[in-house]
Amino acid sequence: MTRSGGPAFFAVLRDAAEQLLAMHDDAPRVVRYVASMQKWLITQAIVALHFERKHDKERPPLTAGSLIEFFAEQQTFSKNTLTAHLAEMHAYGLLVLQESRDKRVKPLQLSAHGETLIAQWLESHLSALDRLDGGDRASRLVDDPRLLACIHPLAVRALVFDPGWAEPPASVDLFVRTESGSNILHELICRLPAINSLDKAVCVGRLHASEVSTRHTLSRGHVQRVFSRARAEGLLVWSLPGNQGDLSVSPVLLQDYARWQRVKFDAISTAYGQARKQF
Repeated sequence: MTRSGGPAFFAVLRDAAEQLLAMHDDAPRVVRYVASMQKWLITQAIVALHFERKHDKERPPLTAGSLIEFFAEQQTFSKNTLTAHLAEMHAYGLLVLQESRDKRVKPLQLSAHGETLIAQWLESHLSALDRLDGGDRASRLVDDPRLLACIHPLAVRALVFDPGWAEPPASVDLFVRTESGSNILHELICRLPAINSLDKAVCVGRLHASEVSTRHTLSRGHVQRVFSRARAEGLLVWSLPGNQGDLSVSPVLLQDYARWQRVKFDAISTAYGQARKQF
């Protein structure tokens, strides 16, 4: 892969951000389950357990118990947090009950709509990798859908327990630890012009909190608070007082974001290579 600070890699990241936001526009209530770091980690673990079971029937089914066991060694989240997240996804219809002979166990599986969205997510990342090295990963995924159930869990298990991904740099964490903060960050990234270097601030033009709050169904105050914290840290700079005028993104945020995303793309690339050996 291209080094994390290269213009080619960052151009791919900008396009990927646009695709992720397009998915949000199509299914905003679903995508919010991955729009903060905590939700991303838990939701992707749930999906990984679903696909592991689909790929290998000898693996345990998706239950509250298997989700708690997934995180047991690191104790990343409380049992209540995990079971509540699982129950919410089930209540919304992203997870559906499987038939079970044992009435004491209530195994779940990802809905067909959920599988479609995850397939889109993975395909977009594989397409990005293909742009960097001329590969054909995305087309192979389309040609052989079995790869999805193999690639996704391998990538997610690598990422969830990698501090390089699960514990983002402070500049990135300022955004992604908040509700829908990932979407706010992607709004900034996808507005970037073509850039030749990440060593200086980049102007994205005018961006008001109201635009972001409307698109992502957030309170304007929430977005303003995120912007204010980023401004206080020197990550975002407006040309006029009161968050008015043109907005520039600092090189610290750009470099940290690229380095953080590199961890994800490396994990997906490695998982793809491992999965291809099985088919």
